[in-house]
Amino acid sequence: MEWSDLKIFLAIARAGTLGAAARSLGQSQPTMGRRLRALETAVGHRLFQRTADGFVMTDEGNAVLEHAERIEEEALAFQRRLTGSDAQLEGMLRLSSSDWFGTYMLAPALAEFSERHPKVCVELLSDGRLYSLPRREADIAFRIKPFEEPEVVSRRLLTISYALYARADAAIDLAAGGAGLRVVTMDTAFAEMPDALWLKRVLPEAQIAMRSNSRLVQAEFCRQGSGLAVLPRPLGDRIPDIVPLGLAETPPVRETYVGYHRDLRRLSRLRALLDLVIERLAN
Repeated sequence: MEWSDLKIFLAIARAGTLGAAARSLGQSQPTMGRRLRALETAVGHRLFQRTADGFVMTDEGNAVLEHAERIEEEALAFQRRLTGSDAQLEGMLRLSSSDWFGTYMLAPALAEFSERHPKVCVELLSDGRLYSLPRREADIAFRIKPFEEPEVVSRRLLTISYALYARADAAIDLAAGGAGLRVVTMDTAFAEMPDALWLKRVLPEAQIAMRSNSRLVQAEFCRQGSGLAVLPRPLGDRIPDIVPLGLAETPPVRETYVGYHRDLRRLSRLRALLDLVIERLAN
């Protein structure tokens, strides 16, 4: 195996196409393709599936990625040590979180991190999918339930309070189990979430007007007057024209956890980002 071919592999993994990877390294596309084939021959596995939309990593490619990024990090650390610039971090980090958490909780910390470390590219995936840390679909993940994978290092990050929100100009009568009221709640795939069950128990007579697996969408439905919605306080308190209702019984709180693959525990850019996020959110 030629170690320099791992740089080719990383460029293709990050760019997704041979042409974009070649441009990023200043090499020709045929050269990139030839060196990738040489690497695949050396390791005895196909590292990418060639598709019409670009290159998609195989399971073997994901396994190589873990080690290639650690080799890259050590090489960069070696270079920084020799040049006296060990504080300069660079590379890529892929994060996964829910849409509202990424927007209102992570974005300020990530912007600050980018100012401190401008050579680190942070990619935030904020759809409803649970990205796999063991398969390296993400480097760091933020979730509302504990991680169960043995390869994942995790910790509780913070506790988030929830409230029932309504339009500020709406006349709300919560008597009679919510009869005559409309509510916005989780989609059927997440109907067993604690806040959805709480809403169903507290307002059993209310009509379900809208469903969504996105808290941002639920907040907008509520703001538009579609119905009451249970929202995380850090989100709901920032949405204009809606207010939390003062109830004797509030929705259950949720814990938020952060996790990363144990093989990345020495990755300096990951440690720097985690330290900043924990400092900004957990305190």
